[in-house]
Amino acid sequence: MKLAFVIPAYNEEVLIGRCLESVLAEIERSGLGAEAEVIVVNNASIDRTGEIARSFAGVRVVDEPQKGLVHARAAGFDATQADLVANIDGDTIVPPGWLDTVISEFDADEKLVALSGPYVYYDLSTWDQFLVKLFYGVTYAIYILNRFILRVGSVIQGGNFIFRRAAWAQAGGYDKSIVFYGEDTDVAVRLARIGKVKWTFRLKMKTSGRRLKKEGVFKTGMDYALNFFWVTFRGKPATKDYQDIRSD
Repeated sequence: MKLAFVIPAYNEEVLIGRCLESVLAEIERSGLGAEAEVIVVNNASIDRTGEIARSFAGVRVVDEPQKGLVHARAAGFDATQADLVANIDGDTIVPPGWLDTVISEFDADEKLVALSGPYVYYDLSTWDQFLVKLFYGVTYAIYILNRFILRVGSVIQGGNFIFRRAAWAQAGGYDKSIVFYGEDTDVAVRLARIGKVKWTFRLKMKTSGRRLKKEGVFKTGMDYALNFFWVTFRGKPATKDYQDIRSD
């Protein structure tokens, strides 16, 4: 079973190198080797993102001039024929064992079409990390409610999810009218109509908390929660405007 990492990157010259180092190290550690590929989607960057990504052996760079997360994810999806597509972000760090969890979950259940889990924000204060843990406790409760009781969808964490290529093609691919908020929930809702969409604490991903530090944990959480419910029950996100936040 072949797997591709798709990594959208807009002006990520500060963090893309560390992200790719972690991805390549995890592929080597897992023993996937030739069964894995790494695609960086250079999404209208005006810095050295593309140059840095191209400096890594075994990394393929796809240039997507249309700025936007959904456009970038779609370009990466179109660039691979891998059975499993792992969608992460340019500011994430893949921890050891991440691929073991992915492969074991998909091998164990042929009806599983998508898998996701939480972020671990490595650069937040202790208090903010505590607030994030509370947020994820609520997230898990909503996951149980939506998937098993209401049956209206599931939960996917953008930047830490994997789906079967065939299932996503059957779902119709990315909704390019979505600007930023709600793209992960849209994926969860539509894939849940096709098969199992699982969210698990076993699949942790490290990432920067720069947006939470800039906007505040509470505001960021409320923005994502609002758009989660709007996409789940109304089909479209409530928020189109968002702030570009990059590391200096």
